[in-house]
Amino acid sequence: MQTPANCTAGNVALLRAAHQLLEGGSIFPDPLAIPILGQSAETLREVGGRPEVRLLRLFVASRSRFAEDRLALAVDRGVRQAVVLGAGLDTFGLRNPHARKGLRVFEADRPATQQWKRACLAKANLPIPEWLSFAAVDFERQAWIEALAAAGFNPRAPAFFTWLGVVPYLSRDAIFATLSSIASIPDAEVVFDYGEPPESYRPERRAGYEAMIARAAAAGEPWLSFFNPAELRFALSRLGFGDIEDLAPTEVAARYGVQRDPDAPGGHVVRVRRIGG
Repeated sequence: MQTPANCTAGNVALLRAAHQLLEGGSIFPDPLAIPILGQSAETLREVGGRPEVRLLRLFVASRSRFAEDRLALAVDRGVRQAVVLGAGLDTFGLRNPHARKGLRVFEADRPATQQWKRACLAKANLPIPEWLSFAAVDFERQAWIEALAAAGFNPRAPAFFTWLGVVPYLSRDAIFATLSSIASIPDAEVVFDYGEPPESYRPERRAGYEAMIARAAAAGEPWLSFFNPAELRFALSRLGFGDIEDLAPTEVAARYGVQRDPDAPGGHVVRVRRIGG
């Protein structure tokens, strides 16, 4: 079995950290991205700066920026609970720029990943702040809201959820069960990302996409779910989400000044909100 540091969570953390060095955090400034990872600047530049991962690095930065911008708007309207689902080495809970407004942050992740994160925090001398709570969950097998509630989350109060880099690795049943649970919370909002099926792209465009999917499978983390945008929007509407925003790869890139081939495969970033109870 792989250690979390070698899996997707570790790779995403490396790309976030590399963005701080290679682009100066221009899209997503995160002063803790490098310290929490505990790797040298030389390693981050060498691995995270490879030409073939440039667009992925910028996408990782862009989706985090979008999510945290939307969370700031939610806090402005009174939301005081933020949940990071599949947190990995995400540092929002450590930074929490809204702590003075009373925002509590909950991180839900697999027990092994959270154990790894705690070790990284200890090694980097980064204390766990009082506003941050951890809940160990398995999205495929657990009622994760109960785990969050045990950590102090109030399922009857509004909440904002960040769910990045997780959906492709879950079954459809687990994905829609999670979204259904979020929809049961009053004034719930969630940002997540997903990929379209490889066959959505012309053969000459999808080779790199399929290679990335194959690498994930070889590493023991296969992509299990893909979505057609229209199909997903319909499913989200049926769950009760009335405010749906789906940014295509070109729209995500354009929002943060990233140049990309408009026909190349890439991730979608979705924001949905269940207004009312």
